[in-house]
Amino acid sequence: MNKDLRIVFMGTPEFAVASLQMLVENAWNVVAVVTAPDKPQGRGQKLIPSPVKEKAMEFGIPVLQPTNLKSPEFLEELASFHADLQIVVAFRMLPEVVWSMPPLGTFNLHASLLPNYRGAAPINWAIINGETETGITTFFLKHEIDTGSIIFQEKEPIYLDDNVGSLYARLMEKGANLVLKTVDAIAGGQARPIPQDGSKAKHHAPKIFKETCEIDWHRPAADIHNLVRGLSPYPAAWTIIDGKVLKIFKTKIVEKDMENFSKGQFFTDGKTKLVFQTGSGCLEILELQLEGKKRMQVEEFLRGNKLK
Repeated sequence: MNKDLRIVFMGTPEFAVASLQMLVENAWNVVAVVTAPDKPQGRGQKLIPSPVKEKAMEFGIPVLQPTNLKSPEFLEELASFHADLQIVVAFRMLPEVVWSMPPLGTFNLHASLLPNYRGAAPINWAIINGETETGITTFFLKHEIDTGSIIFQEKEPIYLDDNVGSLYARLMEKGANLVLKTVDAIAGGQARPIPQDGSKAKHHAPKIFKETCEIDWHRPAADIHNLVRGLSPYPAAWTIIDGKVLKIFKTKIVEKDMENFSKGQFFTDGKTKLVFQTGSGCLEILELQLEGKKRMQVEEFLRGNKLK
């Protein structure tokens, strides 16, 4: 196997770090990393590098941070690394001039079993929709997003107590191993990509917006419970209570309806219980955060907040 294969790695968040680390630790020749520009954060608006940039610098790998992926300057610099293969994990959409550059192509790691859950937020939507199984896919890039030929797939169960945080962590590690397996196969001439069957794409995974996260109390308790799981710990499902935004991180389904309570009304004993009536059944709130306050268990919240 040719470990001298020249690889350019593209990614930005923590999810991509595990894959980069896996490649370097297994002696693959990552010649450059492409990631997002540093972002201003905090009160001082200090420029903070992406997790992938931090890891690349730790390994001494050259880092490119283009604002425009089609700029002649970036394309010239990228071409100067003479990559045989490019790998994309949680990065932006690439123009064809970029993904078609290396002779062995560009492959992407996606956190779903494609063609299902094509889009920006596959982990969130799999949980929101109440799925019991998801997975990861490596595939070669082509024009339409998340539609290229599949190289490998692996399944991963979604447990009843999973939220985005726990599932994200498992898929991140599983994904790193699949990236390594994919590179091994491509380098050894063993990759046999299979075209996707778009007719099997039952669900999509569009970007999550603030309005996506607002709780509709007319929906059944089970649906709202899955919405909370699918948005926890970030960006978090929310509702309005006493005129303030209340983020909800953890809930428990109570099958029985509360008599004489309308949808969206809540009961509290002021000590340990905060229960909302939904369109079908009730939902008990276990972990939450009032705007301007820290995240806390419901008991702590009720000690400091007298709800009307």
